[in-house]
Amino acid sequence: MTMHRWSQLFIPTLREAPADAEVASHKLLLRAGYIRQLGAGIYSYLFLGNRSVNKIVAIVREEMDRIGQEFLLPALNPKEVWEASGRWSGMGENMFRLKDRKGAELCLAMTHEEIVTDIARKELRSYKQLPQIWYQIQTKFRDEPRPKSGLLRVRQFLMKDAYSFDIDEAGLDISYNKHDQAYRRIFTRCGLQFVAVDADSGAMGGSASQEFMVYTDAGEDLIASSASGYAANLEKATSQLAPVDDLAPTGNGLPELVHTPGQRTIDEVGAFLNLAPVHQIKTMAYMAELKESDHAKLGKLRPVVVFLRGDHSINEAKLLLLAGGELRPMVTEEIEATFKAPAGYLGPIGLEAAPHPKKPGTLVILDKALEGRTNLIAGANKEEYHLRNVTPARDFKSTLVADVRNIIEGELDPIGGQPLRLGTAVEIGHIFKLGNKYTTSMGASVLNRDGKEVTPIMGCYGIGIERILTAAIETSAAANQGASYVLHPAIAPFQVVVTITNVGDEALLAAGEKIAADLEAAGVDVLLDDRDERAGVKFKDADLVGIPYRINIGRGVAEGKVEFLDRLRSVTEDVAINEVTAKVSGQITSTLNNSLPVAGL
Repeated sequence: MTMHRWSQLFIPTLREAPADAEVASHKLLLRAGYIRQLGAGIYSYLFLGNRSVNKIVAIVREEMDRIGQEFLLPALNPKEVWEASGRWSGMGENMFRLKDRKGAELCLAMTHEEIVTDIARKELRSYKQLPQIWYQIQTKFRDEPRPKSGLLRVRQFLMKDAYSFDIDEAGLDISYNKHDQAYRRIFTRCGLQFVAVDADSGAMGGSASQEFMVYTDAGEDLIASSASGYAANLEKATSQLAPVDDLAPTGNGLPELVHTPGQRTIDEVGAFLNLAPVHQIKTMAYMAELKESDHAKLGKLRPVVVFLRGDHSINEAKLLLLAGGELRPMVTEEIEATFKAPAGYLGPIGLEAAPHPKKPGTLVILDKALEGRTNLIAGANKEEYHLRNVTPARDFKSTLVADVRNIIEGELDPIGGQPLRLGTAVEIGHIFKLGNKYTTSMGASVLNRDGKEVTPIMGCYGIGIERILTAAIETSAAANQGASYVLHPAIAPFQVVVTITNVGDEALLAAGEKIAADLEAAGVDVLLDDRDERAGVKFKDADLVGIPYRINIGRGVAEGKVEFLDRLRSVTEDVAINEVTAKVSGQITSTLNNSLPVAGL
């Protein structure tokens, strides 16, 4: 094995980060010489960056090989296979599209559900061939509208994507759980502190969905968690609400008009009537652009009206699952046509709700927080008037009652009643139970034990390779006030750097060469810093590139000692030269073993 010498490598470290670098990982990856930007959301991985990525890939591959088979699927896909699933138009502008010289339309794949389903429908014929788990580690493309935060939001990225095919839901449960456990092993071996949260399936479709997240200020996802062990993406999070004492009825207890001149908002009406937002109904009005398959029954556009508690906000991800199409706010003409009233005084009474979500008419959704409430204040659908004594179910009907609100920090979690904490996080992995969405739309089927043709059920499982690296850097940088970071020895480009403080001193040079060679012979991934630079420059560079262990070859050599820095534990000690190889290799082995999953995972 050839010794890696810093003097012979391309490691272009920077003293300062470029001005347009925002988050810590972006700044440090650039300063450490891991990456260089080619264009918006497009990066080149230099020597150190590529080494770390390859180590992450090796861990992912090793764990995935325990449960599946590795494929390599084409990044360039014909339009027809995406049309078969219905996602050619559904992916919209997020998909890179192009034409070949004959005019045929193609795309650069964002994901590969369609491709593996195409293989399955041509090759799988019998239940005897199931289950199947196929995975790949390959470049994906997304026309990200706002590339930013370095490797966290890019247009070209490396992804491990896996797909399972099973004969029934019981089989899918097994495949899903295998991936859940494999992911926990992968992220643990990479040295990450992560949390698994309930999540929305989004454009992938399907039912059960779980995200693996790392808490960091650089994250764009809001996560709710509690001491009970509850954790969920804000798009799925629920909570227990503290009891609310309803207002006493006025008059005969039935809805009555109250003149509220110029008072339109929840806060304005509350101040005018001297009551809290919890006693008011908030009205949210949207139009849903329905799928083409629903046009004949429900029309192209459908009014969607949501009633919330006055102090709550809408969770559009939850609402999207119920609305049946993309949402936009109603315009003035649509509001007047739906409510027969002007904006600012909208309310539920007099609004005709569709009797069922699949029936024509206005989809009216009552948030669960209003279920059972009485004597609320709501818009009267009459300019400058509101209503008292409004009681859901008695005074107006909704199409359905559902949880469509955002939770609020401090509310109690639904499993243990502990206060919920909100924090930002980065998603590093996501697993879905897809069901038969793709196998049905693309015509994949097999014969079951009874000789009957059935549709296999699918799962989909993704890991962002670069996101493991960036999440590790973000969490470490946060602990170091953003000045530097240290990577776990499993994913660092090198495990140890041997720093010769003065290469002009033959004794120091010889000692450094021998220690580096001995470490390499012991199986340690070592970098020898033999540059003719000042010791301070070398120390700063070694910290900057995230190597977890450093051996300083300096004046102590005359006494048979070197300085050993364990940056993971923030420990520095003098070690005898004849003991340093055993000391360092033992520490690395211990750290790697302590990051191995516990039995059963």
